[in-house]
Amino acid sequence: MDISVQSFTVAHLRCRPEVVERGGFVMGFDPATPNPYVNYATPLPGAEPTAGDVRALVEEFQRRGLRPRLEFASDSAPAVQPALLAAGFAVEQEHEYLVCTPGTLVPAPRGTEATAAPASLVEAPGSDEDYLALDGALAEAFGGEFPASAEGAARLRRTAESGGAVRMVRAPGGVVAGGALCTAPQVGTAELAGVGTRPEFRGRGFAQAVTAELAATLFARGAGSVWLEYSGEGSRRVYERVGFRPQGTRLYVSLPEHDDQG
Repeated sequence: MDISVQSFTVAHLRCRPEVVERGGFVMGFDPATPNPYVNYATPLPGAEPTAGDVRALVEEFQRRGLRPRLEFASDSAPAVQPALLAAGFAVEQEHEYLVCTPGTLVPAPRGTEATAAPASLVEAPGSDEDYLALDGALAEAFGGEFPASAEGAARLRRTAESGGAVRMVRAPGGVVAGGALCTAPQVGTAELAGVGTRPEFRGRGFAQAVTAELAATLFARGAGSVWLEYSGEGSRRVYERVGFRPQGTRLYVSLPEHDDQG
């Protein structure tokens, strides 16, 4: 059983402004936002929660006016999902995650603006304008799910300045076509996320180049692995070409609204 991704999730949550640990669960909260993707819980590897432990977790969320929600690698704590389902929780999503190591990494081919995989066009944002342009490109890449904003650009900069890495790729003419980010390493691994390319620039190798560059950057800083989740078979093939391999499954679980009000 590999627990590196779950150990990363635990360490990541322990960096929240407010952290509660009870009954084998780590709960991370940020009073500045009700965002459920920021305020959630995760089990310690090997946790075997009782019904009372789950009730205590629910109460911690409810007294903050938040929906009880968890994210975790299911194989790292097999007893957790049955305990949550018995308490009325439901699975929101189930995603396979992929892991890349220095031994499996395949660097993207380098070339010029005319090549299909333009790794030479990948760069780190260097100015506020660059971060704003990248945030706008990612907002468009993900269909406006997360609208471009000054706050989004600031979050990208904070990632880069706190030990992580951010990369973007410029298409011919200087337009920022897309990019991605990678968190600072925790317990030897880092999460690569937000890989996105504007629709009109897809199919040119940009995502592969950015992914390979970010993984190589984190390995050079001492990370033993980099992991990510994928959204479809097309993106999976891109990541596998870079050297990412299937490792396990992560669950997203929450208490339905009619239950968390009781």
